[in-house]
Formats: sequence, C-alpha cells, structure tokens
Amino acid sequence: MRAVGISVAVVCSTLVALAQQPAPPQSPAKPDSPEIKALIERTRKAAGPTWAPTVRFWCEEPRANRPDDPAIQPTKIFDNVYAIGNTGTTAYVLQTSAGLVMIDALSANQVDSQLLPGFQALGLDPAQVKIILVGHGHADHFGGASYFQERFGTKVYVSAADWNLMENPPARGRGAAGPPTAIPKHDGEIKDGEPIVLGDLRVMPVAIPGHTPGAMGFIFPVKDGRRTHVAAMFGGVWLTPGLLSDDALQTYLKSVERFRDETRKAKVDVLLQNHMLMVPIQEKLDRLAARKTGEANPFVVGASDYQKFMDVMEGCTQVNIARRKL
Repeated sequence: MRAVGISVAVVCSTLVALAQQPAPPQSPAKPDSPEIKALIERTRKAAGPTWAPTVRFWCEEPRANRPDDPAIQPTKIFDNVYAIGNTGTTAYVLQTSAGLVMIDALSANQVDSQLLPGFQALGLDPAQVKIILVGHGHADHFGGASYFQERFGTKVYVSAADWNLMENPPARGRGAAGPPTAIPKHDGEIKDGEPIVLGDLRVMPVAIPGHTPGAMGFIFPVKDGRRTHVAAMFGGVWLTPGLLSDDALQTYLKSVERFRDETRKAKVDVLLQNHMLMVPIQEKLDRLAARKTGEANPFVVGASDYQKFMDVMEGCTQVNIARRKL
C-alpha cells in the first residue's frame, strides 16, 4: 500500500457545540407564508425540470433514510466506481492501482445483508479495501467500518470533529433500539483541503460542517471509457431539517455555499450522494442498465446542472430557515 497523504484535522470546537445542540422543539407545521411559497417557486424555476423532484424532496417532502429502504443491485457505475447499499443509503467503492477505497460503510447490521453480498456480486475482494472514508459520524455511515478494520486491517479515516462526536456521542434517549454501534479504532483524520491518495486515486476532502460538526465532502475523478469526469459527494446533507439546531442549519448553509464554490472550481460534472433520496438512485441504475453504446452515463449531470443541484440545496435550506421564523 502506498503512503496516504493525510493528517490531523483542526476543527473549531465551537462547531462541535453547534451541531450537538438539541434541535428546537417540534410543533405542528404552520402553513407556508406567501414569502416562503415565493422562495420555493423561485428555487423551482431556477432549478429547471431536471431538479424538480429534488426541489419537491428538500423544500416540501423531506424524509429520512429508513431500515426498510429497498436494497439496490450492486452496480459498477463507472469504470472505477461501484455502488452498494439501498435506495436510502449508498456506499461507494473506488478502484485504484493499489487497492480499494470505500466511502462510507453502511450500518453495522447491513454488513452481512448488503455490504459483503455486494462485494461478492461485483467480484470485488473486501480484503482489498485499504481505506474507508467516513462522510460524517453517524452510525449509518461508519457502522460497517469496524468489521473491515478488524477482519482486513482496513484503515478508517474520519474528520477530527466527527471522531469526537463518535467517541463521545450524545446521551441515548429512552427507548433507543438495540446496543450502541461499535466505534472503529481511531486510525487517522481527514483534513479539509489535504488530498487523500491511494495508488493513482486522489480524493480532495472539503469540510462541510452543519449536519455534524465534522461532515466532509469529497471530490475525485471517475473514468467512463476514454473519458474522465469529476465526481463530488456532499457527505453531510440534511434529510429532515428538524434534527438540526438553528445555529447548525445556518452553519450548514455556509457549507453549501463553500462546497458549491469548490465544485465549480473543480468542474464537477458527476453527482454522487451517500443518501440519494433527493435524486433517486434506482432510476439512475435502471437507466445505466439499459444504456447503449455511445449514450451518456446517467450519473454524469454536467457542470452546469451540478451547480443547479447545489442551488436547490441552498434554496431549500433557506426555505427551512425561513419557516423557523414563522
């Protein structure tokens, strides 16, 4: 295994406090004001038809991923990228000249039911996973990491702030189902702007606090035949905004603006998400399965439309901030 360019992340401790503040008490939803309705409509018009379902999800019908989200067919979506998981949560396996990198590891109870069967279906050797990058420190993303770490010696990397969140979790409320998820050993830390390198793959991390204090986005190249594209994954999207405090939601909005700038500079044209609920992954997989020679890869959205996706995330976050002021 070649050297991994990675070091300790320094994340302001105030962000840890922000994201760990309890969300405001939930009360029955009030009807949207004319101003909020106008903001949704502006977001919808600016997004265009491609992102109409995304606007509907984020602005009007958000929902969290669920344990019963249907499993997806493990699929090779690019020459060097594989998708494993379910319609609510996806892990991506990246092929390199020196082994595999996996972004997220699903929940602990999905290792035997989805993750390992996915590797088998794709003809991939899980022992070749050299690095797991965790997008943010919630158990549906790091849950399977301990298995790979203990069984195959895989190194697990998380941002410093989210290692802290994982290792010092908030108190579990009454009625919490099952035992707490095992925390992987603290191998290393993802640092904003410091590339993670394995073989011929270079992944650029971007700090996007808000959903958690140390949530990270990733930008990296993908190969499709003779063409190379640039993919990005915003690894800490909100699915139900009520889980975030007011301050955390404002921090999240700033992170969206920053990630939009970074993806614009990198000319990102491929959309990948660890939660593909706002852009249903099964539809893309169905189109990929029916793809004919010469047709576009459905995960390639183009640089302009990727920026519109970021605009939708920003617009719908502003909508939910405005709702809290009613």
